Amino acid sequence: MSKKPSNIEEYKEWLEREHGVNIDKRIENHYESVVQKIKRDFSKSLLWTELGKELNKIEEGYILKTGYRLFLESNLPELKTKSFESFIEKTFRKNIIYNYRWPEPPKNGWIFPSNWMNRINDTVRTLFVVKYLDGAEYLIEKLELFASNFDLNFRKFYEAREEGYYAIHTYVRSDFETPKIDFDTEIQNISIEIQVTTQLQEVIRRLLHKYYEEKRTQNSSGVEKRKQWQWNPESEEFSTNYLGHILHYVEGMILEIRNKEK
Repeated sequence: MSKKPSNIEEYKEWLEREHGVNIDKRIENHYESVVQKIKRDFSKSLLWTELGKELNKIEEGYILKTGYRLFLESNLPELKTKSFESFIEKTFRKNIIYNYRWPEPPKNGWIFPSNWMNRINDTVRTLFVVKYLDGAEYLIEKLELFASNFDLNFRKFYEAREEGYYAIHTYVRSDFETPKIDFDTEIQNISIEIQVTTQLQEVIRRLLHKYYEEKRTQNSSGVEKRKQWQWNPESEEFSTNYLGHILHYVEGMILEIRNKEK
């Protein structure tokens, strides 16, 4: 049995040695061409363009319901692509770190270049920031309705992590024509990630980003170490993570006070 890779470099060596997958510049360039094509096509899609036209109306509905603004600015947020480095790290996490069946493949099989675009769900993503906690749920309902109007698969997940991260992740899945590595094209069913969070949580996202990026690429050998931040008030994780939980609580209190004013 081959040794379980513990970092990205070992993972790349394992891919080539055990599966003949060489993560080289050609693979990277192909990935970049695919995600840029998906981003362009989604930005021109009926779902995205019609949503842009309806944002003011969506906000008006929230104002009528609550008396408060939904957005700071009612414009479509920027569509972003996942960097190739982050993408490879995510396949590392799914194939190795979170694969509790090792050395067998994960439950749905190995994630390799032949299938990874429809197995990784956030290669193209965006983020809506709303002002209040109940605005996140309100916007999600509107997004789900929009997706159903265009007969698109829509999924939502409520994130609440121990390190103080709170957000709603939604995924819209659609078919895209993408370039093959041999310059032909193919139709792939791809997920676009649309996150929704609040102003306060967006501040925490930025504070947590560096720590979270480091934490999630640690192998299982680092699990016990990760559990200790709750008992180490001098650690960076202690203050930052608990600040995330405190702000989430404060958001709930703001909402309660706001609603009592009605």
